[in-house]
Amino acid sequence: MTMDRKTRDPAEARKFVEALARGLEVLSCFNPSDRYLGNQDIAKRTKLPKSTVSRLTYTLSELGYLNYCKSANKYSLGNAVIALGYAKLGQMDIRRISRPLMQALAEHTQASVNLGIRDHLNLIYIDTYRNTSTLTVQLDVGSQIPIATTSMGRAYLCVMPEDERNELLEEIKVSDEQNWPTVKAGFDQAMAEYRQFGYCTSLGNWRTEVHAVAVPLVLEDGTIMGFSCSGASFQLSRQLIESDIGPRLINLVGNVRTALSFARN
Repeated sequence: MTMDRKTRDPAEARKFVEALARGLEVLSCFNPSDRYLGNQDIAKRTKLPKSTVSRLTYTLSELGYLNYCKSANKYSLGNAVIALGYAKLGQMDIRRISRPLMQALAEHTQASVNLGIRDHLNLIYIDTYRNTSTLTVQLDVGSQIPIATTSMGRAYLCVMPEDERNELLEEIKVSDEQNWPTVKAGFDQAMAEYRQFGYCTSLGNWRTEVHAVAVPLVLEDGTIMGFSCSGASFQLSRQLIESDIGPRLINLVGNVRTALSFARN
């Protein structure tokens, strides 16, 4: 996904390093399911010229951010990326604080309990717990889910500042004009649901066999994170979400918020 520079202030534009931005776009186009990507794959995803991509992938491989597989003539993410990612995760108090609470809820629900942050038009899991008997949802740390149709994405949208939310909704609309009416109707329903209950659901909207409920958390610096509980549709019925799982998830987020406030003092 390329960045829109049109509205950038001229003074800020002079500080912007285009080559660095393009290099980061190359790294960002790798998904957890991508073992290897070729220059042509990367060019298609980033919408950059293939000649530009070739220079970027060579440079990134020389620096250890990509590994080049000669037999496949393709690239995979290198150890330098892993080191950066784990350094960031290690700095997050929220993961340490929320782990036992997430694990307890996963055991109680026999479902998956997840913590995510935004990455463009997706959310990326930075932590997840599931019971050994968890069915259907088998996503790990680093997995990405769409903002548009998931409970966590809807919860994220609900607590965004209105102007930022409208901008993001416009991006989602442009990315998928055909499904926009359904997406918009789902978000409108989620907003009403959040105002009434304090959580958002996605009942088969992302994947037909998956039901999920999510609660957002806004940190002191304005960063928005989302906690969700997801599982097979026959496991997480609407009635169970309303009577048990939704309130438990709200309580989990409240406990995390309180613990974070003590950790900063």
